[in-house]
Amino acid sequence: MRKSLLVVAICALLVPLAALADDGTPSASSVASSTCKQLQTSMGAMFATTYGTNGSKANAFGKCVAKNAAGAQQNVSNAAKTCKAQQADAGFAAAHDGKTFDQFYGANAGKGKGATSNAYGKCVAALVKQSSQATTTAITSAAKTCKAAMKADAAGFATKYGKAKNAFGKCVAATAKTK
Repeated sequence: MRKSLLVVAICALLVPLAALADDGTPSASSVASSTCKQLQTSMGAMFATTYGTNGSKANAFGKCVAKNAAGAQQNVSNAAKTCKAQQADAGFAAAHDGKTFDQFYGANAGKGKGATSNAYGKCVAALVKQSSQATTTAITSAAKTCKAAMKADAAGFATKYGKAKNAFGKCVAATAKTK
């Protein structure tokens, strides 16, 4: 319980710091938190069953953020690499209806050197959002699959994933990886 509260507290401190980034790129903690908020909405009661202890909502959000932090970091890193490559691509405008990188992603016109970094941040944010939505869809779909499997064959489900309080979460994690 203390570990979960510590994770939530750290994430709560990091999210406001992410807003201070001058290029507008999202932080891994803000992405993980956003993903978990989306999961809470899309999964409903299955969210607590997947991430909480004995289905408890009390620590489910913190556990969700902790479990998704590494993936969020990877998503931000991949998006940043993609956006840097797009920014450096001489053929970007030709592939995007004649728009430059700054025009395509939107820059802060008239705001000096921050204009290009704003376009870069918007690029990273857009790509991270796509990744986050794909993650949310995969996990929600996996939870529905696991719920159906548990309902259809409780004994088989228990044999495969165990009877412990984290059996449903194990199923969701394994099923989401295969999708």
